[in-house]
Amino acid sequence: MAKAASKNAKIKDAKASAEAKNWTKVIKAVRSPKTGAYTFKEAIVHKEKIKDFLAEK
Repeated sequence: MAKAASKNAKIKDAKASAEAKNWTKVIKAVRSPKTGAYTFKEAIVHKEKIKDFLAEK
């Protein structure tokens, strides 16, 4: 038989999933000065710092 999850484990998972919802994967297209081709810069950023990530060069 499968072991039932404890109440504490369920609470811990709920807190972790609530915190995980505050993070976003951001993909930014960056143009190469040499070739003019686009490359992509990826990062996992807190939702409050997305604009800062996109604004930086």
